[in-house]
Amino acid sequence: METGLFVDLEICRRCPECVVDCSYFYHPHNNGITKMREKGTWEKICRQCEDAFCVESCPQEALEKNGDGRVERASMLCIRCRTCTIACPFGTMDRDVLAFLHSGCDLCEPRLDKGQKPVCVDTCPYDAVDYGDYEEDREDHVYRVEEGFFVHAVDWEEEEVEEK
Repeated sequence: METGLFVDLEICRRCPECVVDCSYFYHPHNNGITKMREKGTWEKICRQCEDAFCVESCPQEALEKNGDGRVERASMLCIRCRTCTIACPFGTMDRDVLAFLHSGCDLCEPRLDKGQKPVCVDTCPYDAVDYGDYEEDREDHVYRVEEGFFVHAVDWEEEEVEEK
């Protein structure tokens, strides 16, 4: 078990717009949960296409594949034209995940030091965000994305096709 932030991406994907508050010190109007949702989505839901249509379609070259083959976004290059959203044949690129400004998340360490939960946990009206003890459980679709951050997502796995 590891203590950390938990985001249920299956609930988040049904929300019309993320309305949680955030207390990230360095950006007063930040929505740090957006960055965490983006990380979780690209880690567990994105199909990591060999010929990544989203990357190819971006007119600003804001998307690229990193050394591990994962898609990453340079937020300061992104103009939020949504070309990638249209180009993705699987619907991975959500409109509100791709915010123009860079969002950050410090997992509310200053609040945790005071025995308080992260602000996003208390302000999510859909109970999609929690803070507590979690462990990766593939059967229940709970995944550790990075230290202190877990997501619930029905991840995509490539099916093996039998040759006839």
